[in-house]
Amino acid sequence: MSTFITDEEAEIRKILVDARVIAVVGASESPFRDSNMIMRYLIEQGYDVVPVNPKYEKVLDRQCFPTVKSTNRQVDIVNVFRRSEYVEEVAHDAIASKAGTLWLQLGVKDEDAARYAANNGAKVVMDRCIMVEHRRLIGSRNNRA
Repeated sequence: MSTFITDEEAEIRKILVDARVIAVVGASESPFRDSNMIMRYLIEQGYDVVPVNPKYEKVLDRQCFPTVKSTNRQVDIVNVFRRSEYVEEVAHDAIASKAGTLWLQLGVKDEDAARYAANNGAKVVMDRCIMVEHRRLIGSRNNRA
């Protein structure tokens, strides 16, 4: 993987531990979509999750926004559930909103967009599922004794 991609377990764990606000780009109302299931998981873990999708007014009873920048929030992680060809646009939106991390879900890859985000101060995690990494590195609240 490229040197600008965050790949160290300790660094990914720190991103997840330090994050408070996560924007989910490509959020879906459908409970059968990965973005919806993972959004629910992140909410259950105590994160303030902000859905981003211009198609919806609300997702999981939370106001949905057309872009990350339009949330007017300081977003720690922009979690992307869009096809790879749309990542460049999302990366520009994430940087415009001063997001700390651009996280591209499993199967989502765009080296140029990742380089752009990294060169503009964001950490980049690419081709990894945020829920899988959270469970593996931190553990689910539901699994704790």
